[in-house]
Amino acid sequence: MDEKLLQIHDLTKAFKLPSNNLFFKKNSYNKAVNHVSLDVFKGESLGIVGESGCGKSTLARLITQLIRPTSGEVIYSGQDLASLNKKQLRMARKDIQMVFQNPYATLDPKNQILNLLMEPLDIHHVGTRREREQKALEMLVRVGLKPEHAERYPHEFSGGQRQRINIARALMLKPKLIICDEAVSALDVSVQAQVLNLLNELQEEFDLTYIFISHDLNVVRYFCDRIAVMYFGNLIELASANEIYNHPKKDYTKKLLKAIPRESPYETKTGILD
Repeated sequence: MDEKLLQIHDLTKAFKLPSNNLFFKKNSYNKAVNHVSLDVFKGESLGIVGESGCGKSTLARLITQLIRPTSGEVIYSGQDLASLNKKQLRMARKDIQMVFQNPYATLDPKNQILNLLMEPLDIHHVGTRREREQKALEMLVRVGLKPEHAERYPHEFSGGQRQRINIARALMLKPKLIICDEAVSALDVSVQAQVLNLLNELQEEFDLTYIFISHDLNVVRYFCDRIAVMYFGNLIELASANEIYNHPKKDYTKKLLKAIPRESPYETKTGILD
């Protein structure tokens, strides 16, 4: 785990706040991400934790350039993604995909699953239509669904099944990095475990690297190799999962750990994830 897949240098995103003073409109800004620097290593699962509003999701959107940074760099394959034009960025995004929190909102309800899975391949003109259909069916089976599910619509699936479809869609272009933004937080605990097991299997099979954003520290502890702790837009602590949980350095990290429920299906290695 020595090869750097992604490098984030001094990344900042400031959002302009509306002024309440009609006569003296002084610009003020909220730094949702404040001078964050970190490296993501090939093959690892990097967890990013913190309470709501700490900048976790904003950081994910900056990495994928869904929003542009105020300053700083996101270096992938020797290029600063923020400096790329639309065509170049589209090509770079083949390697960097996201799985979002709401498994239903990210799927077009009017489209069949087959078309939803084929869409990334259609956009990038990968193969013939028959080849795209075949790949979509294979990926559907790989995430635990059936070929006949391809003709159905998103509302015909459970939340866990829809998230499996989103994972399959993210894999269609053979990415190197997948960012999971609260990808299991909307699911029941037993379904969470199934999806996490699937992500682990896919990581080994497809040589994936994960950035795993979550507010559930128990899930992050057992899924991630390293953990980054964010607080009000700042990266305040970064270490291995064992180091964070057994020897936290920052008071805020200690408070987060104290908030973990004592009884959890993720409490031991022999629990529900095994």
